[in-house]
Amino acid sequence: MNKPEKWLHSHPYAPFLPKAATHLIVGTLPPPRFSFGGLKKGDVSFCYGSIDGQLWPILNRIYNLNLEFANTPNAIQQRKDFLVAYKIGVCDIVSHCYRVKLDASDLGMQAVELRDMFYYLDQVPSVKKILFTGGESKNGPAYFFNRYLKSKNIAWKVEQKETPKKHSFVYKNRCIETVSLIAPSGAANRAVGSLADYKIQKRIDESFTTIDYRVLQYEKEFPVFI
Repeated sequence: MNKPEKWLHSHPYAPFLPKAATHLIVGTLPPPRFSFGGLKKGDVSFCYGSIDGQLWPILNRIYNLNLEFANTPNAIQQRKDFLVAYKIGVCDIVSHCYRVKLDASDLGMQAVELRDMFYYLDQVPSVKKILFTGGESKNGPAYFFNRYLKSKNIAWKVEQKETPKKHSFVYKNRCIETVSLIAPSGAANRAVGSLADYKIQKRIDESFTTIDYRVLQYEKEFPVFI
């Protein structure tokens, strides 16, 4: 029996790194359609632009951005302007991987090649906090970052064990904090629903949603002032 053919899934976007960035969003890879074309209605051809994702809807609520959710130059520019204004960079950790199935699952990634994160941290020396769009489960951004630090013989110190988990590391005399946010994806909704804190909020207010929970978590970690 022939083995399934593997195909290359490369990241379609270069890191977006405002020179004054203090925070850095780190994920893995956007869905394959962003690399191969055939975007959905509502997708935006930019970092975290999937209409199925929740990062930009969450930030839209936190910062009252009035974002456009369509693949237009204006929608892309809105996101870039926000990131520059609030000194936030985006640098996903995966350069490319191989897949058997045409899906966006992290677990489906094989032979993963990581970006050289220290090279990009050198481009933005003011970064003091890394925001992972996912936890430490296998093939998540925090999982890969831990692997990357180990390859550089750099310790990743636990600062907070509770969700969201927090760590710190030292690179070139810079102490950088990392926060493992709950993934802004529909696939993570079940995990959110199982959290004791979420259940308490839900009992208090039946209209409370998994996105509401993420908004409360994210707004504590993203920069507050311009």
